[in-house]
Amino acid sequence: MKSIFDFSTPAKRFRFVAILEAITWLALIIAMIVKRVADNDGAVAVPGMVHGIVFVAFVVVAIITAVALKWSPGVTALALVSSIPPFGTLVFEWWAARKGHLAELSTGPVEAAAAAA
Repeated sequence: MKSIFDFSTPAKRFRFVAILEAITWLALIIAMIVKRVADNDGAVAVPGMVHGIVFVAFVVVAIITAVALKWSPGVTALALVSSIPPFGTLVFEWWAARKGHLAELSTGPVEAAAAAA
C-alpha cells in the first residue's frame, strides 16, 4: 500500500507537496467564496497564508527534485508553472509520473528503460 507520508525519496516528497498545494488551493477557493457570499474579509486570512507557505515550499521542493532527478529545464519550468493555476500541481504530478520523470513513482518510458538496463 502506498503511503502519502513516505518522504524517503525526492519523488515521494514532491508528490506530497504537490497534493498539499492542491488541497490548500481548494481551501483558499472555498474561503474566497465565503468572503464574497458572507461579506467576510477575514475569511481568506488563514487559508491565504497557509497556501502561500505551501506554494513557496512547492517551489523549493520542485527545484530540489529537479536537481535530484536531473529534470530538463523544460520539465523544471513546467513544474514551477504548474503551481500557478488551481490544481495544476496535480496535473503536473500525474503527467510527470506517466512520462517517467518521477523515478520510482513513474509508470512511463524512463522507468521501463531503467528496468531493462
